[in-house]
Amino acid sequence: MKIQRSLTISLLLLPLLLLAGYMAAKGPQGGSKKYVCLETSPETMCNAATTCGSASAPCTVDIKRTANAASVTPGIPGAKSNKPFCVTVGTTVTWKSQSKNTGFVLDFGPSSPFEQGTIIGGSDRSVSAVAKKPGCYKFSAGACVSGAIYGMCGSVDSELVVTAGGN
Repeated sequence: MKIQRSLTISLLLLPLLLLAGYMAAKGPQGGSKKYVCLETSPETMCNAATTCGSASAPCTVDIKRTANAASVTPGIPGAKSNKPFCVTVGTTVTWKSQSKNTGFVLDFGPSSPFEQGTIIGGSDRSVSAVAKKPGCYKFSAGACVSGAIYGMCGSVDSELVVTAGGN
C-alpha cells in the first residue's frame, strides 16, 4: 500500500519537476529575445565577424519575406538572419531585397542612425543610406510579396550598432 502511494505521488510530481526544469532553462525572461541595445556597452559585440562594410566599403543588407515573418541578413560571410550587426560611422548601407517582387519598409522609430527615418524599397529599388550617428538602434523590418493578400506580409525586429570606428 505504501509503495503504491509513493509511486502515485512520484508520478504526479514528475510532470511538475519537468515543467519547473523547463521554466528554469528558459530563464527569467520567459525565453523572450534578449536585445543587444539593452546591454551596458552594446558596441563590445562588434568585431570582424559582426561588422558589415566600412567607411570605404559599403554594407549590403538583404531583406526578404520568409515563411513565417521577414528576415534581415547583412552581407557578412556566415551571417545569420535577424541577428544584431555593426557598421561604423560613414559606412554606406545598401538595403535591398534579392527576392523577386518583394517590397520592404524599415522603421527606426524616433531615432535613426541615418538622415532619413523610414526606409522604403524593394527588389526593384535598393536604398542606400550613410550611417551618421553612433549608437545602438532597434528597428522593425517589414517585407511583402507584390500582389499579396492579407497575411502575406511579415515583419521582424532587429538591431544595428553604429560604432565611431576603430572597433
